[in-house]
Amino acid sequence: MKNTLFQKVFKKYHPAFTSMVVISCVLFGCASNKKVTQESDISDLDNNIIEPRRIDNNKSLLNNLDLDDHGYISLNSEQKLVLSNNEDSLEQLNQPVGNNSKSRVAHKIVENYLASDNKEPNGHCLAVSKSRFEQAYKEIYGHSVYRDLPEFMATKNYTSKQVFNLLYASASDTQPGWKSLPEIYRGKGNAGALAYAGMGTLVDSLGIWSGKLQPGALMQVWRFKADYEQVVQGVNVAKLDPYGHSFIFISYVYNDKDEIIGLKIADQGFQSYRPLLPRDYEVWWAVNLTI
Repeated sequence: MKNTLFQKVFKKYHPAFTSMVVISCVLFGCASNKKVTQESDISDLDNNIIEPRRIDNNKSLLNNLDLDDHGYISLNSEQKLVLSNNEDSLEQLNQPVGNNSKSRVAHKIVENYLASDNKEPNGHCLAVSKSRFEQAYKEIYGHSVYRDLPEFMATKNYTSKQVFNLLYASASDTQPGWKSLPEIYRGKGNAGALAYAGMGTLVDSLGIWSGKLQPGALMQVWRFKADYEQVVQGVNVAKLDPYGHSFIFISYVYNDKDEIIGLKIADQGFQSYRPLLPRDYEVWWAVNLTI
């Protein structure tokens, strides 16, 4: 009797049930399928896992790169500083910098963020960080940053603006166009684009976690070093599903021993609600603005 009743109800509402399943797949199927694993001392981890806040990705401007689908990242505010083992080095590019930003644009970025009533606007991380930079630049100089891009950035196939945007979005692909861009700036996102344009100085993971960042620095990070390396060399981004994030550095977080333990950042609301830790990402890049 029960089975007969169930069959009648299911037959009656089957189309609606099927529609709900399809809609659910569309709404919740945008998260990265890449699993996050971390080799770490169990005693060094917090038992609480922080689920990233759900966001609506604005992909139209970014060629559907899906760079801010991050999965789950654990939180342990007491973790001591551990420098990344990232092999990337900028000894040939970096120069000592202070902690106080001398860049008017960087100062304006931080000023605008702190004064904003909408610090977590959602959207795509790249679009948000780029709009914050562009707004500050225009407020300082009175025009778009694209007007001041150097001509040498242009290539046979791309204008200076296109090169800037390709580097900014880490728009890697397997075609010759991506590989025609300077390798040292590929995969570094906003940091690479601005450094190549002569508007800032690159800072690698060692510099970042030793206190070299200036407030208002723009940052690009990658959860997995393997992803970063493939993006640099050229890869089908849609198939790789790279795991990265773009944001702005606000300040360092210190423990009671005056040691750096985290970064306070500004993004679209994905991780800005808590400090970033050294273990959150394997590859860290930033640019201290000089404009």
